[in-house]
Amino acid sequence: MATAKLLLSLLLLVQLAATAYSIGVNYGTLADNLPPPAKVADFIKTQTKIDAVKLFDANPDIIKAFANTNISLTITVPNGEIPSLKNLQTARRWITDHVKPFYPASKIKYIALGNEVLHWGDDALKSSLVPAMETFHSALAQEGIKDVKVSTPHSLGIMLSSDPPSTGRFRPEVIPILTQMLKFCTQTKSPFMVNPYPYFGWSPEKENYALFRPNQGVHDTVTGKFYTNMFDGLMDAVYSAAKAIGFGDVDMIAAETGWPSACEFPVCSVQNAVDYNGNLIKHVESGKGTPLMPNRKFETYIFALFNENQKPGPSAEKNWGLFKPDMTPVYNAGVMRNQQGGATPGPTMQIPTQASRPAGPTTPAAPKKGEKGRPAKQPKPSKPATPATPTAGGNNNGGKKWCVAKPAASNQALQSNINYVCGTGVDCKSIQPGSACFDKDIRARASYLMNAYYQANGRHNFNCDFSGSGQITTTDPSRGPCKYNA
Repeated sequence: MATAKLLLSLLLLVQLAATAYSIGVNYGTLADNLPPPAKVADFIKTQTKIDAVKLFDANPDIIKAFANTNISLTITVPNGEIPSLKNLQTARRWITDHVKPFYPASKIKYIALGNEVLHWGDDALKSSLVPAMETFHSALAQEGIKDVKVSTPHSLGIMLSSDPPSTGRFRPEVIPILTQMLKFCTQTKSPFMVNPYPYFGWSPEKENYALFRPNQGVHDTVTGKFYTNMFDGLMDAVYSAAKAIGFGDVDMIAAETGWPSACEFPVCSVQNAVDYNGNLIKHVESGKGTPLMPNRKFETYIFALFNENQKPGPSAEKNWGLFKPDMTPVYNAGVMRNQQGGATPGPTMQIPTQASRPAGPTTPAAPKKGEKGRPAKQPKPSKPATPATPTAGGNNNGGKKWCVAKPAASNQALQSNINYVCGTGVDCKSIQPGSACFDKDIRARASYLMNAYYQANGRHNFNCDFSGSGQITTTDPSRGPCKYNA
């Protein structure tokens, strides 16, 4: 009996050790001053509590560097290679080239087929995604690899609604694909990966709610559940959407989330970054789960490991890292073994008793109807101190808003806007000669793309700032065959 109890205790200790940390990190490499992969892997293993790393590619030097570290890896197949992986032999060759040379010494846990494909991919790529995932899963089995799961991360652009969380629903056009994908995830016990970014739902009045600071909270009147932070609201919205199409039991992973520590505007600060990431880590590790998914411990991957000095776009893009390139902490988010690193998170919100709850709910800035999440590995919008000024217009359009160029904006500024938007992954074919929205007037071309970016990234006023060259209008700027999204 004593031996049996000892064995049971040892098993429980092993299980607790295996689940002690659910925090991973996204390891991006768009910089010219990063340390070599072997040094990074040793640093993560010996100096931090991070036990999972997600890559945006299948860099062999990085995968090899994590051999025998017991740090789990997610490697990524580029979006452009997905269609070819519907062919079984091609999928097996990819595995032979990119997985088998390193596995199992390198603990590859997940293989992500692309990143935010349903947000940025064309119709052909989107339709290839689930068949490629199914074929790739079969290819892994034929290569004798049965403990590596296949998935793909999604921006919250897949959501039609998310407020309140219990009414979260997927956009109608992606439901057929997501139904097949969630069926695949359930059958193969693979996780459904989403990228929840409260940063993109930031507004001054909802800052504390986004950052896990004490706040009035949000009451979901449908379920009676009370929300103390935006992260839980976003995760529960996705859960509700999956449940609505019959997959409420699918495992979920927060594949990317984070907060920049510096940019041109106050929303990006060390204190904001440490409050979000530090309190997020505490929240996830508590095992409390969310109001609709209590006692769930999500694998959560912070974006990002390092500040990356070669990322395009505004300065916020270069400052998402937990660490500087010399591997010193930007701040103390709670991932260092000795807890070094300066600023620490402030107090978090506690769920009040029913009597102390506010009489009227506030509303999180979660993506609403028609809104989309962040671009895949592309510039995230910085927040201007003063939002774009709305222009006058009719209000009989159902509350729709568009982003257009200001009349006084210079041609140089408008061309810069075109270059920037096209660099984020927005489809710019529509303004090319022969297309519906081609116009010799650069103002018309820029307005169309500025609006496309505004619509795709949350419809916040700051998404239409464009260094002061954009403005919001409530008058539909569509002309002839050129239709502006709203």
